[in-house]
Amino acid sequence: MERDALPLDRRLRQEILFARERVYRFGQATPLEHLALPGLDIWVKREDLSAIKAYKWRGACNRMAVLSPEERAAGVVTASAGNHGQGVALAARALGIQARIYMPRSTPRVKQAAVRHHGGDHVEILLAGDSYDEAVTSARGDAAASGATYIHAYDDLHVMAGQGTLADEIVLSGHGPFDVAYLQIGGGGMAAGVSAWLKTYWPEIEIVGVEGIGQASMKAALAAGEPIGLEQVDIFCDGTAVRKAGELPFAICRETLDRVITVTNEEVSRAIRTLWEGLRCVSEPSGAMGLAAAMQEREQLAGKRVLLVVSGANIDFLQLGLIAQSQGSAPNATRSLRVRIPERPGTMLQLLDTCFAGLNITDFQYGKTHASDAWPAFTLAADDPALIEALPGQLAAAGFEWEDLTGAVDLAFRAIPLRGDLLGYPAFLRLDFYERPGALHDFLDMRVRGRASLCYFNYRQSGERIGRALIGLDFASEAERDAFVSSVPEHGEGYRACKAVDEKTRGRLLGR
Repeated sequence: MERDALPLDRRLRQEILFARERVYRFGQATPLEHLALPGLDIWVKREDLSAIKAYKWRGACNRMAVLSPEERAAGVVTASAGNHGQGVALAARALGIQARIYMPRSTPRVKQAAVRHHGGDHVEILLAGDSYDEAVTSARGDAAASGATYIHAYDDLHVMAGQGTLADEIVLSGHGPFDVAYLQIGGGGMAAGVSAWLKTYWPEIEIVGVEGIGQASMKAALAAGEPIGLEQVDIFCDGTAVRKAGELPFAICRETLDRVITVTNEEVSRAIRTLWEGLRCVSEPSGAMGLAAAMQEREQLAGKRVLLVVSGANIDFLQLGLIAQSQGSAPNATRSLRVRIPERPGTMLQLLDTCFAGLNITDFQYGKTHASDAWPAFTLAADDPALIEALPGQLAAAGFEWEDLTGAVDLAFRAIPLRGDLLGYPAFLRLDFYERPGALHDFLDMRVRGRASLCYFNYRQSGERIGRALIGLDFASEAERDAFVSSVPEHGEGYRACKAVDEKTRGRLLGR
């Protein structure tokens, strides 16, 4: 039987065998490592350690290796959110082919720089549109007009087969068989190639497709019976932000995937932190989706051998910082809330001493906006989730009115209003304290209690050993304020530095 006449699944498996000979001209096999998590047996395929720090080199190189001499001479065009473009660039340089790579204008700079690094003079980057789909439209138009070959990121048999070589390495590793594999899905090329190969050798393995909750194009396709376009796509996991699953990947995945689940951005952020702590692996968001799904289902994975793929590590440094500070990346239970307390001296400390005792305050935002009531906002964390779950009842029992602010926009953007007209004689302090339990409380208790009212507080835990807060204190008289400012030591028990802000900063805080 002619190769093209074979069913798609057989053609794919055959092409994965042929890809074995091609892809290793361009890169090396990646390791399979054990991730130590309590109660789980997880093995991680480290595609983040490949030549382009992502798995996409496999499919791009395999596809370009089969170009005819005429096609090579005409050059290639592609569209990419970043990682596929790097694979095309790597192959273009190795094969002496000219490539034009269209990328969305929002593509992280680290991925643009990596494309230039791998392709050198053989690549040209063109930024087009604000989404991957808009970049595809521009690239398709270029290919039609110029006669260049379009190298699809996922909807191509040779691309899917190239991605399947990572599964071939898993099978040959000697660490299998595995009971379940979690495979992240964008257009579906990697999930199709890998699932087809794993099912060939381990028919009983459960293959779980993983998508972001705001970009679940394969889940929508499976429900509809065909690929359909999503109206909107969340781009936090930019490597999998695809509006419509590929036709060929869909045809494979509907046969090989046992089910598809979705994960939130918060779960992905937590998985990124877990990979860092367990493997010192810095994953991009889409690269950590498989682990996010496994952590979501950890209770049903007891006694099972679990396989994950860290599909890439091309993350913008600024995004990494935002993820590290996000509530989702916290290693323990967290909750954000706003609590109503009477606007009088000592009530804030009373709250800290009672309901918040034993909890870690990771974010504290407050500005005085009312003469008699204060509504400070806190994000609280605890190693024991039961402490967070018990918090609403403790607040109610103590007579505190509260509201949940988890995910609130104003909290995320640190919008802290302050009415200067409600203040008497304020002083603002920059406080650097040691990040240990009780240090901040001790400063407020020893230095502030009974002398002034809190009128402003801006603090967010950064992960450093030193916590930094901007504090506003309101005094009954100018003399009391000046006496306090002059009497507080610059260094003291539990804190490293305490300084009054300059007059310009004070004026800006008060809106003057």
